[in-house]
Amino acid sequence: METVKTKKFLDIRNHGFVRVAVVIPRVVIGNPKANAHAHFDSLKEVYEKGAYYALCPELGITGYTCSDLFHSQELLYAALKSLDNLIGWTNGWNMLITIGIPLFVKDSVYNCAVTFHRGKILCVVPKSYLPGYREFYEPRHFACAHDAKFDTIYLPKNDALPFGTDILIYSKQYPFFVLHNDICEDIWVPIPPGTKAALHGATVLANLSASNITVGKADYRTELVIASSGRNNAVQMYSAAGFGESTTDHAWDGQGIIAERGTLLKTTERFAMHGTHIVQDVDLGSLIADRMRQNSFRANANDNDAKFRPITSNDPESLEIKSGLDQRSLAIFERDIDPLPFIPKDPRKCDERCYEVFKIQATSLARRLEAVKDKKIKLGISGGLDSTHALLVAVHAIDLLAHPRTDITAITMPGFGTTNATRSNALELAKTLGVTVEEIPINALCETMFSSIEYNPETLEKGILFENIQAWSRTFTLLAKSAQTGGIVLGTGDLSELLLGWCTYMGDHGSHYAVNAGVPKTLIQFVIDWSRTSIFKEEKDVQAIIGRILETDISPELLPHVDGKIVQKTEEIIGPYELHDFFGYYFVRFGYTVEKIARMALHAFGEKYTIAEIKKWLKVFVTRFFRNQFKRSFLPDGPKVGLACVSPRGDWRMPSDMQPDMWLEAMDSIPDSLKE
Repeated sequence: METVKTKKFLDIRNHGFVRVAVVIPRVVIGNPKANAHAHFDSLKEVYEKGAYYALCPELGITGYTCSDLFHSQELLYAALKSLDNLIGWTNGWNMLITIGIPLFVKDSVYNCAVTFHRGKILCVVPKSYLPGYREFYEPRHFACAHDAKFDTIYLPKNDALPFGTDILIYSKQYPFFVLHNDICEDIWVPIPPGTKAALHGATVLANLSASNITVGKADYRTELVIASSGRNNAVQMYSAAGFGESTTDHAWDGQGIIAERGTLLKTTERFAMHGTHIVQDVDLGSLIADRMRQNSFRANANDNDAKFRPITSNDPESLEIKSGLDQRSLAIFERDIDPLPFIPKDPRKCDERCYEVFKIQATSLARRLEAVKDKKIKLGISGGLDSTHALLVAVHAIDLLAHPRTDITAITMPGFGTTNATRSNALELAKTLGVTVEEIPINALCETMFSSIEYNPETLEKGILFENIQAWSRTFTLLAKSAQTGGIVLGTGDLSELLLGWCTYMGDHGSHYAVNAGVPKTLIQFVIDWSRTSIFKEEKDVQAIIGRILETDISPELLPHVDGKIVQKTEEIIGPYELHDFFGYYFVRFGYTVEKIARMALHAFGEKYTIAEIKKWLKVFVTRFFRNQFKRSFLPDGPKVGLACVSPRGDWRMPSDMQPDMWLEAMDSIPDSLKE
């Protein structure tokens, strides 16, 4: 049996996620009774999947294509009765529902969105902008929101109801959930009502639409919805009418879309002959994180002052499991969480990402070389990923400047742990690329330092001092060569090492230009592989050597090897880089709680890691992250590549004496096992 702690941890609702749904029932034109039943059947499906909010299409209770029948009293009365029935049928559900319906109010008919919850109508929102062009003639049937000179209305069996476009629905259970509705054309205009609502607190923008389909329109709708979610730092939902609407002059595809912060999350099956829906867990915490940081968002809100009326949902007192709902549904994400957040899954987008990263690094380095007196580069090469990538970037930067590759001096500095395999890979790659190659062993320099401080590694433990002296010796050697023959020392350390502090202060941590500082270890592997087949596609020998390097274990090679084999494997010491890059992305980019990060990691990596392993390495990450801020506070210049960046001149500033205690204590809420 699961413990209460485990159930709470697994429940996605406890981690800033809200499950929402777009519902597109099959329509029967001019038959509110049948449409109410169709709505109920579709809504029941998403309710049983744990949805907290469900959005239905524009005028779905009657059908959008009723035309002049919207002035039929019979149809309007039947629509009201069906609305009342639908509210009654869903009375016991803790799910907010928005449906589309024509309503006769004070001498006019309005195209409305009605939102209700647990048997109570919360508000009625009229359509603001009525299209009267091409195939649309809505002004013939409806009054627009601006025509209404009142802000409350009365419907049968209801007290005064808020009416207007200035309504925000707040949730008692989800502090970040703030809902705003608008209708179809409203999202197509230059300044949508949803944009104003987002500037004043709305996080979930829901657009009820009919929107007939024509060639190319689906792509434009998708772009429109994605852009709205990105521009407004919001969730944008969209529900378009589907099969059953009249085809007198139109066709209908039933396109439902959910987007979040400029990213498409899910779409419905189009042209379905039946009702369809999508369910998605949206991450409202990410929206709030971005809004907190973007002072321009607040400034824009101040420049577009507007008044909105707050309405509160009719939630129960606690996030109880809904009656009749399988508890497991809320312990399973309705969301794809990528275990490699720095790397797109789509191969085409991954290639584009690698292209951008490589070009950002290479052109930035080229610009730095233009600014220095001695336009040459010195860098240490080890046969590992980071120095290989830095060398490839340096070669391309030199090529872009039309300088000879010999202006790059690649120095291999074998030490006590260097293996023949990595040494030969480094030397062969440098020679094949045509750069200047030097080999300067550091053993003698290290032994001089050992003697100077009376340290004998033969009798004492080969610990951090033994390792750091080698790192300092390598940096000292590079700086000395730079002073001797000119050129900048190019740093090779990456973002993952900076997040963990897995670098020697003023050893591999120091350089004149830290070209890899914005690129995490997981991404570097992809960029190297991409550059092999793109930037260096004509250099077959280079491609072969890079292939061997990509297969090499990640190691600083600071401890003596055994029989020519690496004994110091980084990921066995500090944990898997893919986990640490996942932790670092969400910790730095969004400021998530450690509990939320662990829960997301559990879903993202599936069965690859147990919760105990995730918790173990998350503790390592948090501890090392806090205790190594002093290294990040003293970073050399280097190009910003992504949004998870730790440069003290840009994205990350924190006290170096900050302690991790509070974050480590918060991990007590993470179970050690998912079974009792």
